[in-house]
Amino acid sequence: MAPYATGTTTPHTIDHAINGLDVKAPGITVLVSSRAVVDDSLTPATIVISTLTGEITSVTTSIVPESAFPHGTPYVDHSPAVLLPGLVDAHVHLNEPGRTEWEGFWTGTRAAAFGGVTTVVDMPLNAIPPTTTVAGLKEKIEAAQGKCWVDVGFYGGIIPGNVGELKGLVEGGVRGFKGFMIDSGVEEFPAVSSQDISLVFEELKDSPTTVMFHAEMIPPISASVGDDVQVSLPPLEPSGPLDLYQTFLDSRPSSFEYYAILEIIALSEIAPNLPLHVVHLSAVEAIDMLREARSRGVKITAETCYHYLSLAAENIQKGDTRHKCCPPIRSQSNQDGLWDELHANDSVLKTIVSDHSPCTPNLKLLPSHVPGSLATSKATCNGSTDNTGDFFSAWGGISSVGLGLSVLWTEIARRKLPLDAALLNVVRWCCVNTALQVGLEDSKGALKEGFDGDVAVFDPAEEWEVGESTMLFRNKCSPYQGKVLKGVVRETWVRGVKVHARDSGFERKAPTGRLLLEPRTKR
Repeated sequence: MAPYATGTTTPHTIDHAINGLDVKAPGITVLVSSRAVVDDSLTPATIVISTLTGEITSVTTSIVPESAFPHGTPYVDHSPAVLLPGLVDAHVHLNEPGRTEWEGFWTGTRAAAFGGVTTVVDMPLNAIPPTTTVAGLKEKIEAAQGKCWVDVGFYGGIIPGNVGELKGLVEGGVRGFKGFMIDSGVEEFPAVSSQDISLVFEELKDSPTTVMFHAEMIPPISASVGDDVQVSLPPLEPSGPLDLYQTFLDSRPSSFEYYAILEIIALSEIAPNLPLHVVHLSAVEAIDMLREARSRGVKITAETCYHYLSLAAENIQKGDTRHKCCPPIRSQSNQDGLWDELHANDSVLKTIVSDHSPCTPNLKLLPSHVPGSLATSKATCNGSTDNTGDFFSAWGGISSVGLGLSVLWTEIARRKLPLDAALLNVVRWCCVNTALQVGLEDSKGALKEGFDGDVAVFDPAEEWEVGESTMLFRNKCSPYQGKVLKGVVRETWVRGVKVHARDSGFERKAPTGRLLLEPRTKR
């Protein structure tokens, strides 16, 4: 078979030859550029994708001319833009069914496609029902049918009493499990105790899955009042006004993360071969403990988020609850420490994700001076007009799916990091390792023969301003609104289909995203 053939039985041939082989190329799309990330290298590349299977049939580290392919073959030279593997965002809350007014499959996956994300993995909360039972997974799958613009996988949830559902969820194709060690904020997804975690580890110790944790817990001794802090109420003795971010930050100290991770590591001996993962790590104080555990053979990794790498507590204005999330955005020095760890040898931070966790704007309680407030944006915000800017009563979560690549690239440019090396790192953090985390490393996260033809065409030089027209998630309420970002995704391709183009929008009438329900076979 010639290097650009698709394997069909009725190929068209042309007279040209590449490397001495006749080119046979029916049913293909060809994407080329002077720059592409292939096999951890920045190189010219020709990517050939079968329109029949949606898979990459060949990758050549040079630009093969259009004339080498049959007449009429779709062929686009994107030089000097960079061809990246489509991003795999392994932490997204799509909230459907049950809280579809917060977000949904249609809007959330369109927002993902806008930013070069070709695969998202949906968290088990804040949908109703949550994905904590096989029946709940079936409802989630039914709700997603025909609404996804990118490929979508699902996590299962661990809550007290659902151990008997876990293996059924593995067989149903969930990409992993998530549990909370502190109140989640929604009553249908309660936190797990150490006893619950022990039962989960025993149940899943031989299963091809990953168990993940929202790793915050109240330390044995704390200046805060545990139950009140857990449900995001103010501590009985707040350190300051409730519309000051520092007051909220004081109520969720780094020790919450430290003690939770200490507990996970202590319990890990129950299932020494089970991969464990800390979601949205924010506190640098926990990194040494994770590194030490890994040196002893504990199979534990961590992710961080675009907002922890780009936003700093010192810059959050009074009442701007768009920035509220848990764990919280911490200091500039903490952010610098996260960046240092990302670049360390064998970093414990393997992945970067969005943790897109939206809500309706009324739940953010934004005061009138903040963009997105009910008082100033009636077209997109409705509900309560109690715009207090109270960081404790407001819902916690950052809306950012589809903005992450540009957010990350803007910070890379601000830090004056070497750009060619940074492109390789971005692919490692946001494509290769996120695909590995969710058991999709044989089909996603790389421009490689046999992988899905998922491609993000990225222009690293252009700048743009985040506005309502570029926040495609359902509710236009994000701390990035009004910010000028560097780096534009020109086109997004999912399995060989161009889903979104920056200049022309969504060119297809209906979504073609696939639900990723094949059971995992690897840990």
